[in-house]
Amino acid sequence: MIFARGWAVAVFGAVLAGCASTTITLTPSPQSPVCDPSAATLVLWTPQWRPDQKDVAMREEAAAAGLGKFLAGSRCFARSEVRRVRELGPASVPTPADAAAGRFTHVVAIEVRELGPVVKVLSSAALVEGGTEVVLRITAYSVPAVGSPRAFTVHWRNGGPGVVRGVASLPADMQAALVAGLQPGTAAR
Repeated sequence: MIFARGWAVAVFGAVLAGCASTTITLTPSPQSPVCDPSAATLVLWTPQWRPDQKDVAMREEAAAAGLGKFLAGSRCFARSEVRRVRELGPASVPTPADAAAGRFTHVVAIEVRELGPVVKVLSSAALVEGGTEVVLRITAYSVPAVGSPRAFTVHWRNGGPGVVRGVASLPADMQAALVAGLQPGTAAR
């Protein structure tokens, strides 16, 4: 009898371990694509970590790698230039002189608020629930500025019961979150 109960628990645990899924929330929703394959775009990015954030340098490296892979492989823009900035705001947006020189037609500002593994213990029947999470604040500008910029938040999460991940997937997770945010409707993982 003890053997049968142990076997049933092992089978149940194995079934739950395979239940990883991806959830994507855009706020406000819905959002039209930010990508414009004919645009010359300046992509500004900065991290905005919580005060107790661990492994900051590793997370920033993962964010930069994921952003680079997204821009290199997505055909999101005709041409793009990436700049890491200290903070995002009006002073970071190119001047009308840059626009007149034809350098950029769009600016996309990306604030990385969360990028990392998530683990919750004793939160479900599987005892462990986890995965990875990416939270981005995206602001899209036209250059020269006409009207107000469009801003929204992307919350991307992949995981579930029995899933435990480390940091190796973070560049790919960042890339997937950018696809979800800048090309809504094409995100798949």
